[in-house]
Amino acid sequence: MIKRILYFITALVLLFAVSYTSHNFFLSIRDVILPFSLFFVYLFHVIATALVYVILELIASKLPNEAGYGYLALMLLKIGFFVLIFQDSVFAGDELAKSQRVSLVIPLFIFLITEAIAVSKLLNSK
Repeated sequence: MIKRILYFITALVLLFAVSYTSHNFFLSIRDVILPFSLFFVYLFHVIATALVYVILELIASKLPNEAGYGYLALMLLKIGFFVLIFQDSVFAGDELAKSQRVSLVIPLFIFLITEAIAVSKLLNSK
């Protein structure tokens, strides 16, 4: 269990470094200014994905039949915390431009797909 968690967190940190650097580079080339901090959006997703996976590992080890429900609840909490934390910078101002909206969705999908793959492997192994 600890080995899987460490591998996953290492993969997350690597994915964070590569995806944030490339995303920030493309935004700087196109001179796109975001009303929110891209670094904090990526950091939120890394921390939330790591927490979801660790908690799900614990749930799957104690209650393997309930792990799917735990994942569903954790996903709802993750989305709720994102809205709560970033509501001032993302949702309060004028309507976001297309490049700004895409910059919010890209980290979400990157880490959601990574999390889904890891969780599906975890649940299939149990």
